[in-house]
Formats: sequence, C-alpha cells, structure tokens
Amino acid sequence: MPSRKPTFSPALAVRTAVAWIVTLLLFFPLGWLVLTAFKTELQAISVPPLLIFPPTLENFAIVQERSDYAHYAWNSLVTSVASTLLGLALAAPAAYSMAFFKGRRTKDILMWMLSTKMMPAVGALMPIYVLAQWSGLLDSTLGLTIIFTMSNLPIMVWMLYSGFKDIPPDILEAARMDGATLWQEARQVLLPLSMGGFASTGLLCLVLSWNEAFWSLTLTAAKAGTLAALIAQYSSPEGLFWAKLSAASLMAIAPIVVFGWFSQKQLVQGLTFGAVK
Repeated sequence: MPSRKPTFSPALAVRTAVAWIVTLLLFFPLGWLVLTAFKTELQAISVPPLLIFPPTLENFAIVQERSDYAHYAWNSLVTSVASTLLGLALAAPAAYSMAFFKGRRTKDILMWMLSTKMMPAVGALMPIYVLAQWSGLLDSTLGLTIIFTMSNLPIMVWMLYSGFKDIPPDILEAARMDGATLWQEARQVLLPLSMGGFASTGLLCLVLSWNEAFWSLTLTAAKAGTLAALIAQYSSPEGLFWAKLSAASLMAIAPIVVFGWFSQKQLVQGLTFGAVK
C-alpha cells in the first residue's frame, strides 16, 4: 500500500510558528540571565551586548564568599518543605469535608477562599508585620513558614478538593459499611486513591514557597533570609551589579528549575484536576 505524503497545512504552520515565537520569548530572559552570570561586570554592561565572550566563574565565587549561599539555600529549603507539609495537613481535612459532606455554602466558601489570593500581599503587610513583631516571629524561619502556609492554603484546598471529587463516593461508602473508622477510611482508602493529587499539590506549593519574595524580603533579615534576600543584596544605591546579580539569581533558581523539570508531569496534572469530567 503506497504511503501517503503529509499534506501541508497553512493553519498548522502558523500555529507551529507562533508556538516557537512564544517559547523563545519566554525562554529569552532565562537565557540572557545565564549568559550574564558568566560575564564580568564590564562585559555585562557593554553596548552592543556581547554574545561571544570568555566565560568566568568569578561571580559565583564572589556570591558564595560574600553572602554564604548555603545559609540562604537552607532557609529556603526549610521554609518551603515545612510550609508544604503543614499546608497539606491543614488543607486535606478541609477539602475532604467539602468534597464528601457538601453543604449549601460549600461553593461560596471555596470561592471566598480563592478570592483571598486576589488581594495584593502589600494590603495585609501592616497587620501581619505587627503580629509577627508582637509574637517574636520577625526574622525567623517559623514565622516565614506560617506565612507561606497561609498564602498557599487556598490553592491547596482547591486542588485537593478537585482531586477528592474525582473519587467515587461509593468506594468510601463501601468502606464504612465494612466497619472502617474515619481514620481507617482516610488512611487505607482515600490516601492511596488520591496520592497523585497530594503529590501534585505539594509540588506546586513547594515551588510557590521557594519563589516567594515579598514576604521573605519584608519579614526577614540575615538570620532567616531566603534566596530572595540573597538576590536583593546585589541591588544598591550605587546601582545594580548585573553580573553578580545574575549569578546570584541563577544560583537561586537552579535547584527549583531542575526540580520542576523532573516533576513537570505531576505539576501539570495538579493544575488540570477537574478540568474534564
């Protein structure tokens, strides 16, 4: 049987070209950041910009020597992981009750929770700062963990709620008829069926916590500063040190970019929960 030659489709060609253009536009800032990180300060501000140059690791060495990268990276890791675990522990019971014991106001509550994410963070800065100062949580990883948890909690509840809604209620009903307690139902039935949802929710909120800058810069200093604070050190009244700033930024985003690359399947799954019924 003769093979059919692929037919040329103008619409497909246009969509492919647009996709490549959008991809290049999205990738360009990251690519330029990587190039600048390996330049000297003079090369970073040269006009026209240099695309071919002898790379140097001097900026990375200066960042590590001057700022103790490991300290800031550890703070980012602790606050991100702790806030994700705490958020899952708080969001799971709320999502469970709204998914399987729905009331008249369940949808309203979910919409209200999601609406809190639409408020600019600076709108809540004053009361949160005063509370953190009063409770002694300024410049502490505990205070930052609580803030990250509260910031991501609405998203976590929504994602887990969408995942729980995909589980047939008959399965849980059968477990209750067999005499399973609430804890047994959650641990032996609900948790295995929704493990993918928990993984997706946790991965997304881990990324959001790692990238959070506003609260990190506002509520911390040298003791509990995250990688966002490390990057901010290279902005001064005298100007920006572009090469060192790029090196610090690359060191800050590299771990989470690699992590996100390997977990992209779970992240996309979490973002599309409940999209198709």
